[in-house]
Amino acid sequence: MSKEDKREAILQATLELVAEHGFHDAPCSLIAERAGVAAGTIYRYFENKNELIVVLYRELETKINATLLTGYTLEAPFRERFVHLVSGLLQYFIASPLEFKYIEQFHHSPYGVAFRRDKMLGQDEPEGCNIYCELFKQGVTQQVIKDLPLVLLFDLAFGPIISVARNHILGFIQLDATLIQQIAEACWDSLKR
Repeated sequence: MSKEDKREAILQATLELVAEHGFHDAPCSLIAERAGVAAGTIYRYFENKNELIVVLYRELETKINATLLTGYTLEAPFRERFVHLVSGLLQYFIASPLEFKYIEQFHHSPYGVAFRRDKMLGQDEPEGCNIYCELFKQGVTQQVIKDLPLVLLFDLAFGPIISVARNHILGFIQLDATLIQQIAEACWDSLKR
């Protein structure tokens, strides 16, 4: 197995185990076993488990943002851009349940709390964060959306998406393109002036 293959196997094993069992029940020894590498191999690529967890999150975030930017244009009307991002995120989550579960756990853990605090307070702008932050700032400036703190705008826009994606993955509801569009428009309704 090449170096890159080993690294990817470690990341994939981490994703699967954390999604299945949570952070605490996914020790490095089990990650290594699932990845098909020696336990010490993890430390050739990552300083420790904390770094592995954060690196995986950042890679998932980068992947999601790249997907969302497909077909996204700054010249489109504000509402259209918002609906594109929100519906795209919901589609991504329901198509990638392991990634959704990992991200959800990350955001509700001490890792995610610190990460989100830095993002919301502008201390850490990971690649892709600008698209949401700038969209919301522009919407407030243009008086298209409510003038609320950034964290509340994120909650109103993406909180329902997280809940709906969870309900779909758990089998409580079956989403289709029509429902996804209606949900994105409902999120818009919660923000628009």
